[in-house]
Amino acid sequence: MVNVVLAGGVAMVAALFGTPLFIKFLVRRGYGQFIRDDGPTSHHTKRGTPTMGGAVIILATLLGYLISHLLLILLDVTGMVEVTHSRFTLSALLVLFLITGLGFIGFLDDYTKISKQRSLGLTSVEKLAGQTVVAVIFAVLALQSPGDNSRSPASTAISFVRDTSLDLAAAGPVLGVILFIIWANILIAGASNGVNLTDGLDGLATGASVMVFGAYSIIGIWQYNQNCQIAPGPNCYDVRDALDLAVVACSVAGACFGFLWWNASPAKIFMGDTGSLALGGGLAGLAITTHTELLLAVLGGLFVIITLSVIIQVASFKTTGRRVFRMAPLQHHFELLGWAEVTIVIRFWIIAGICVALGLALFYGEWVANL
Repeated sequence: MVNVVLAGGVAMVAALFGTPLFIKFLVRRGYGQFIRDDGPTSHHTKRGTPTMGGAVIILATLLGYLISHLLLILLDVTGMVEVTHSRFTLSALLVLFLITGLGFIGFLDDYTKISKQRSLGLTSVEKLAGQTVVAVIFAVLALQSPGDNSRSPASTAISFVRDTSLDLAAAGPVLGVILFIIWANILIAGASNGVNLTDGLDGLATGASVMVFGAYSIIGIWQYNQNCQIAPGPNCYDVRDALDLAVVACSVAGACFGFLWWNASPAKIFMGDTGSLALGGGLAGLAITTHTELLLAVLGGLFVIITLSVIIQVASFKTTGRRVFRMAPLQHHFELLGWAEVTIVIRFWIIAGICVALGLALFYGEWVANL
């Protein structure tokens, strides 16, 4: 468990002290956010604020994971402190690959906006193509089971708090893999775009992400303690590398904590698509590898609500010519109603916290019900 706390602490410190250095770097090069003219007028004051801050979150996450492992290996070798042997695992590395890969797609999108001074970066086709390539690589590798561990990081079974009886492999081994790749793409695209839509007010997406990644830290630790290889039984979790997934989740949560210090209102830096796509990808990757795919919709309920507001707005306008909300995503609707930005962020954080609490209650409640 030391590894989990250590990773979160290292990532938080790296983001806390690394963000102001990155802000100075971006300011010197004039890499500022371009603001839409048709958005809330209060946002026009944010024009020119440094963006692409998600790069700090990604780097801090990688440092938190790497340094925590290296320190534990050093302590184990020297015998200074008796700790559980630390090792890098396939599941964790795949989630980190997903975070980094989608973050790179977001970086290209952010850089296009800055270089061309427009609110739109990559085209929807270009962005979707990039997300698909990264997601397919992740999905294919997640079904592999190299080494002594016969379990793969992912499963073809659809999962809620654990794998259900609905197994895509029932369609046949080849078709099952294809269906899983499609399913993984849906989860990854949905989560990454959900966080992306939520990112629009100072600290909103960052604070909500801290809560959900914190929940996955708890889930990973619990699954490790109740793992079928450690505590076999009818109620154990058949999840590979659960503890190392908790290390990744805590690293991201710590990185978001450090970044939030500078991203809170008034934000000194925005995460941009670099951060939002990376965070969404990390959530989807953790959901797939911890076998809690459908539970993510509850834990990340705020992201789901905000995404639905956009779907409802578009569907209503195309079918009836009328808008349900003054502006979508939902947070901008309340801005146009006159709510202060900080008020919206705090109230939406409350909603995010309720969703996380409900998700953890469902996760633990299922385990208790099966005792």
